[in-house]
Amino acid sequence: MSRIGKHPIAIPAGVTVTVDDSNLVDVKGPKGENSYRANATMKIEVADGVVTVTRPDDNKQSRALHGLTRTLIANMINGVNTGYSKTLTIEGVGYRAAKDGKKLVMNLGYSHQVIMPEIDGITIDVPAPNKIVINGIDKQKVGQFAAEVREKRPPEPYKGKGIRYEGEHIIRKEGKAGKGKK
Repeated sequence: MSRIGKHPIAIPAGVTVTVDDSNLVDVKGPKGENSYRANATMKIEVADGVVTVTRPDDNKQSRALHGLTRTLIANMINGVNTGYSKTLTIEGVGYRAAKDGKKLVMNLGYSHQVIMPEIDGITIDVPAPNKIVINGIDKQKVGQFAAEVREKRPPEPYKGKGIRYEGEHIIRKEGKAGKGKK
């Protein structure tokens, strides 16, 4: 039995979950709505404020899909209830970010500004010139967009300049330690 897949998912107050015959799971909550088409072999039941996912047999694909399906549904329920957020920090002299309408404008040491438009389901906040907060109800979209922003100037190991996730530790290198020796 899947250790993750066997756990039931509690539905919080204010969130509704519906499953139709084709395994289309619709989740509606205070922050919005989300849907996911689960594999046809998985059996998804909603009863008494709890969602349970069961698998038909013990073959390899069913075991793999069991935990995945349960986790994706749990992430959707959490997303429409509380939402997801990723915080990025910018380090470097002259490196900064600003919000211009629905666009994120960043100065990252290039000869040009890096401009990234907001995508559907994502909101961008810039509370300080060196901090970017990405919010949304879809965990995958929030993480993907944060990774794309970080990719514009990943942190380098010598001085630590660049865009990093909040709390991310960058392993620093020493540099030219043997300079001047023969």
